[in-house]
Amino acid sequence: MDDSTPLAAQLAADARRRIDLSGRRFPRPEATRILTIANQKGGVGKTTTTVNLAAALSQAGLNVLVIDNDPQGNASTALGIDHRAGTPSVYEVLVEDEELAAVVQQTPQLPRLWCAPATIDLSGAEIELVSLVARENRLRNAIDAYLEHRAHQGLDRLDYIFIDCPPSLGLLTVNAFVAAREVLIPIQCEYYALEGLSQLLKNVQLIKNHLNPALHVSTILLTMYDSRTNLAQQVAAEVREHFPEQTLRTTVPRSVRISEAPSYAQTVMTYDPGSTGALSYLAAARELADRGVLAAASSRDGVEPQGAQPENAPLQPSTTTEDN
Repeated sequence: MDDSTPLAAQLAADARRRIDLSGRRFPRPEATRILTIANQKGGVGKTTTTVNLAAALSQAGLNVLVIDNDPQGNASTALGIDHRAGTPSVYEVLVEDEELAAVVQQTPQLPRLWCAPATIDLSGAEIELVSLVARENRLRNAIDAYLEHRAHQGLDRLDYIFIDCPPSLGLLTVNAFVAAREVLIPIQCEYYALEGLSQLLKNVQLIKNHLNPALHVSTILLTMYDSRTNLAQQVAAEVREHFPEQTLRTTVPRSVRISEAPSYAQTVMTYDPGSTGALSYLAAARELADRGVLAAASSRDGVEPQGAQPENAPLQPSTTTEDN
């Protein structure tokens, strides 16, 4: 295929990726992987990454649960899940000790994908959790009980649990960090997205030291990447230099299709599966699945798994001028 122009080159790359990924089934992890998708900066693609990675993995034959831990409920919207006021939700699980099994709903378009929705009630949970016993462990206890429930019911084991967090570092996010084993950080390829990264890593380290020794940053995904600008290329280079093991090779470009999909209560994986954005998330999901298998094998062999958090100086890219 002719790739003498940028558009033709993108079409050729999409065609190759489509052939490579079409009908591919991803490897199952040895045990349920629980990942928190977090970044205290808003607008970097946390929810978009959560729902599209979950959808891509479920399309590839894996069982996935999304826990919408953000009061905005955007993940629930994108998955076509009812989350009107009064719907049993994560709020009842965290504050009223409801079982997670009672709130989980199956997504309408993907039979291997489930979602625990968030309603507007969750906006008050930050205050209500303060006075509760073991307030940091409530989501972890609920997830552990749900996994046991599925085993006792003879249901298929969940392969992945994704926890979508609000853009803050309050008790909702702390609950997500305590419940997870891994942290996935989406980073927008712009300067501001890097400013809070060091503080986020410090908070992850605090949780690791005091509440969840198993927690580590396993994955970093570069989102809203525009290869035409020097700034995006520089931010990507900075992140890869500081976090070579954690950063996925796949980047997610800016895409109108990705932005349009939630308005149809869909992920881009079902809204336009042949688009560049959908193929990028599918490639990222395959990379995530493959890395999990390799990390498990390394752990068995006594090698430190990928994703062990390095101690690096804060990221501070130098100023550059965009060339678009």
